[in-house]
Amino acid sequence: MSDPFVAEIRTVGFNFAPRGWALCSGQLLPISQNTALFSLLGTTYGGDGRSTFALPNLNGAMAIAPGQGPGLSQRDLGETSGSATVTLLESEIPAHTHGARAVAGAATTGDPAGATWANPRYGRVTRPAYAAAGSSPTTMSPQALTIAGGSQPHNNLPPYLGMYFVIALQGVYPPRG
Repeated sequence: MSDPFVAEIRTVGFNFAPRGWALCSGQLLPISQNTALFSLLGTTYGGDGRSTFALPNLNGAMAIAPGQGPGLSQRDLGETSGSATVTLLESEIPAHTHGARAVAGAATTGDPAGATWANPRYGRVTRPAYAAAGSSPTTMSPQALTIAGGSQPHNNLPPYLGMYFVIALQGVYPPRG
């Protein structure tokens, strides 16, 4: 991987870091053996700044540019955020209702499609429980419905492709423009 800048990060389609490179896995390195790299990274990604510093950890993470775009939050170099899964709270879902509606008349069908609850007619082999929706339904008590959902977290990841990120430990020191 010819003439990289020190601290340059590349994605690779193989599972090892070539000579002069390291995987971006957040590992601590000694400052004394990596002074040029430390002068660029400092303790942005961790380390004590006296004897060690850390490489960026891009395991399970997506790299984004620091700064702030229109309508976006400020992001600082080295800042981590986000979650692989999320559980929505009731306050986070759109306002909506689950009203229960029914008619006082006799049920005429067993198919709920396009129908509403009705008084079932007992004594028949099949017991229809619904009537045509146009039968002037009345709103039922909210206690007729129970809480639904299991409060389980769901996947929050965008589409992704697993790749390795490597960082140049040595190379050309990048000039400031």
